[in-house]
Amino acid sequence: MGQQQLLLVILVTILVGIATVVAINVFGTAAEDANRDAVRQDLLQGATAAQGVWSKPEMLDGAGQDFTNVSDDLIQRLGMPITEGHASCTDAPGTFGNENGCYEVTVVNASDFELTGVPTSGGADIVATVTRNPETRQWSVGMADAGETATQTN
Repeated sequence: MGQQQLLLVILVTILVGIATVVAINVFGTAAEDANRDAVRQDLLQGATAAQGVWSKPEMLDGAGQDFTNVSDDLIQRLGMPITEGHASCTDAPGTFGNENGCYEVTVVNASDFELTGVPTSGGADIVATVTRNPETRQWSVGMADAGETATQTN
């Protein structure tokens, strides 16, 4: 009877060990996914402010219908929850971030720009492409990992 009990204890120990390893992996993946979702939310917050910033005159902290006029401080004008020179980002001028990641804006032309977020959890950068259709005057936002095709939403 002692051998059966000893084998049962060993079996239970192995099962508990396997369950613990699986739980740690699931928790780590969930934390990484949560961080990437938070970066996407920050990018969307900046993207949704684009229309207001674009149409507001420069004197009122807008872009005066031309993002190239304010390319050096556009990310600040978008009102994203970030600070310049955040500890998790590089010390380069114009580097902004928060606990979720680091962010950079690239002005493409007068009415289009890209927001790039680098999650603190690692993985591919996330790029939000903000565009304005001059004919329909509609704004759209595309969101994708760097190197992938963006999914557009209006």
